[in-house]
Amino acid sequence: MDKDDSHSDVVPGSDEEPDTPDVRGYDFRGEFDFDEMLDAYGTTGFQATQLAEAIDIAERMQEADATVYLTFTSNIISSGLRETVAYLVREGYVDVVITTSGSLTEDVIKTAKPFKMGKWDADEASLRERGINRLGNLFVPSDRYVWLEEYLYDFFEDFFAEEKVRTPTSFARELGETLEDEDSVLKQAADNDVPVYCPALTDSEVGNFLYYYRQGYDSEVGIEILDDYDSLIEDGLLADSTGLIAVGGGVPKHHAIMTNLFRGGADYVVYISTGMEGDGSLSGAPPNEAVSWGKIKENQTNYTQVEAEATLVFPLLVAKAFKQ
Repeated sequence: MDKDDSHSDVVPGSDEEPDTPDVRGYDFRGEFDFDEMLDAYGTTGFQATQLAEAIDIAERMQEADATVYLTFTSNIISSGLRETVAYLVREGYVDVVITTSGSLTEDVIKTAKPFKMGKWDADEASLRERGINRLGNLFVPSDRYVWLEEYLYDFFEDFFAEEKVRTPTSFARELGETLEDEDSVLKQAADNDVPVYCPALTDSEVGNFLYYYRQGYDSEVGIEILDDYDSLIEDGLLADSTGLIAVGGGVPKHHAIMTNLFRGGADYVVYISTGMEGDGSLSGAPPNEAVSWGKIKENQTNYTQVEAEATLVFPLLVAKAFKQ
């Protein structure tokens, strides 16, 4: 191999210029403009550009007057994103909420007793002795759950008084009606007639307390989930178009896309996730995988995924696509 051949291997050159925007980030010289900074994400690259795509799709959901599903896991309510979710529900940007039982548990607790900032590298044995539970870099004292049990037992008595078998949506709605905290997601959902679906209602302290209540007070009470599933499917069939913002994965994300399958797929989809695709899990599955199942409609511009931790990017999405 001569020197010219070697050079062409190292510097092969190109015959065409891609017909795409130049890579360019925000120029911080001069007066700062938050709106322009987020616009610049579109040409910043990597996950910044994915966030810019997510903002565009969220705006298009609103322009199309789509029925918007917001799904999230309980850690979102554990964090300071609880106030962000309550804002979206309060202002009418969300039509359907699908979440986990831990979200209901922690939303109720926070109406009376806050979670506290902690640290990742805490002495776990010492925390256990002190009655403090660690959730990432948040601390949750155990007295919160003692208070919650008393609150829920009073609620259960009224909730099951006339009907012994209830649905998760009725549980969330009537529980929200008892709350006074304006930052409560359940209160805002109850006040604004937004259904809160929780297909895995027993998967938290709520489930534990329901178990104790049925064992100790009323063996006839129960939670029926299929009625909620019927409603979620049938309401989706009636929607002209649907939009989905899935913050995290698990049951809430899949419940949304699975029930949209019955109407031929969701029209607009944004995933915010740290799940990895390589393990084959639903939490890590990107939106194009859902296209293969018919859960998202086939259109290259109607879905995207932001591979990032939600507390970093979800407030930016809400600020630009909704608040602005």
